[in-house]
Amino acid sequence: MRLFIAINIPAEEKDKIHRATAVLREQGYPVRWVEPHLYHVTLKFLGEVRQALLEPVRAVLQKVASATPVFSMDIGGFGAFPTVRRPRVLWVGVDPSPILRCLKQDLEWGLSEHGFERETRAFHPHFTVGRVMAEHGAGAFRGLDELVTRLDYHSRVAVGSVDLMESHLSAHGPRYEILASFPLQGGQSKGA
Repeated sequence: MRLFIAINIPAEEKDKIHRATAVLREQGYPVRWVEPHLYHVTLKFLGEVRQALLEPVRAVLQKVASATPVFSMDIGGFGAFPTVRRPRVLWVGVDPSPILRCLKQDLEWGLSEHGFERETRAFHPHFTVGRVMAEHGAGAFRGLDELVTRLDYHSRVAVGSVDLMESHLSAHGPRYEILASFPLQGGQSKGA
């Protein structure tokens, strides 16, 4: 199973992000735009996970989630990885608040005890809104840097759980399924 751990947000918030990024889609950039129902913040990509590791992963998620209080996540700002002039991924940012960083770090440490490699790169939480289709020269994204600085989108969303997700890849694009939802301290389960 191809798994990852994510924070999901309500559908209406995903729709707001989608509307805020409409001006980017209208520019004709060579980008595969992500459907709004797929927006999420990845906390940890696990990759292919054997069935035998599923219970230990669930146990870590349960332990970390129950020790992390419910918090609010600030969403805002637009950018690209690695740079806006030569992007591969276009995103809407999330403030890496102390509680979000602690949640990420606790997951990394807990999962490393079960053989998952700890992420060493800086944590840049975000919602991926588009992926560049192929290698293009800088000219293909002329004006993108100016455009993203003019975009204005800010929101605050309550986070009450983290989700263990399965990614199903196909020629039609990915499909994500919530395998289990783990309520944060003071949060409620989504019943997934």
